[in-house]
Amino acid sequence: MRPKIGIALGSGSARGWSHIGVLNALADLGIRPDVIAGCSIGALVGAAYANNQEVELEAWVRSLSWKEIVGFLDLSVAPGGLIHGDKLLEFASRKSPDIDISSLSIPFGAVATELKTGREVWLREGKVLDAVRASISLPGLFKPVKFHGEWLVDGGLVNPVPISLCRAMGADVVIAVNLNSDLVGRRPLKTKAEDEVVQPIGDLWGRISDSFKRKLNEGKKELLMQIMGEQHDSPGSYEVLSSSLNIMQDRITRSRLAGEPPEILLEPKLAHIGLMDFDQADEAIAEGRACVEKAKHHFLDLL
Repeated sequence: MRPKIGIALGSGSARGWSHIGVLNALADLGIRPDVIAGCSIGALVGAAYANNQEVELEAWVRSLSWKEIVGFLDLSVAPGGLIHGDKLLEFASRKSPDIDISSLSIPFGAVATELKTGREVWLREGKVLDAVRASISLPGLFKPVKFHGEWLVDGGLVNPVPISLCRAMGADVVIAVNLNSDLVGRRPLKTKAEDEVVQPIGDLWGRISDSFKRKLNEGKKELLMQIMGEQHDSPGSYEVLSSSLNIMQDRITRSRLAGEPPEILLEPKLAHIGLMDFDQADEAIAEGRACVEKAKHHFLDLL
């Protein structure tokens, strides 16, 4: 009898698009999870997959530009966070009808954190978009969400890779995706020489293309610095928030994995993708697929 397979999709903001590559590569191996547990961005991707909308999600995230992403950031001066999240959720609801979690084709659960007590909350009932919105409410960035009478924030504060939820949902074998394995102390620092890729003299289009990409990237960084009030000569709000979250999630993830090891652990290498680099979907998805390919023998041995 085939074991019941669960997949735990971890938190990691823009790095979470790699979950799409992981799920695609598993499908190529004939592996479709029987239960899905997601935290933060893992909840968003997991919910789409459980609703058989993985193709639509992938097409959408691959098409995202940084200008579109900025358009979703409905900035607020209200207490609780810089971003309401209403525009993003309104867009998501147009892409997908807001159905109940119980109606999904694959059993699904999301992890959030109860703001008042710090309690880990497992969202297994109610509207899918409400559960996802609560799970992705990154403190300081997105406003908390009131769900079933409780103020909830990002599940990454307590359980970045929800293996325990997978097991509680009946999984015999858990495949876990940790997006935080190479974040702290190992982020590659690019030198000027590395940033400026030298093209052959005759490759005019290559030089034009690279110059255009650099200009777009510089524009995105400048805009984020303006939004978060950063200065060029010292760490700004965005950098402090991003680095602090990386440290926190790395430490919590290590602790939870030590106490709740999965049967198979996948760790895409994504340190170069920043907190808000949602326009880097192609690269993240490719890395997700690559990490499954590298671990293919584990799946064949175990399953």
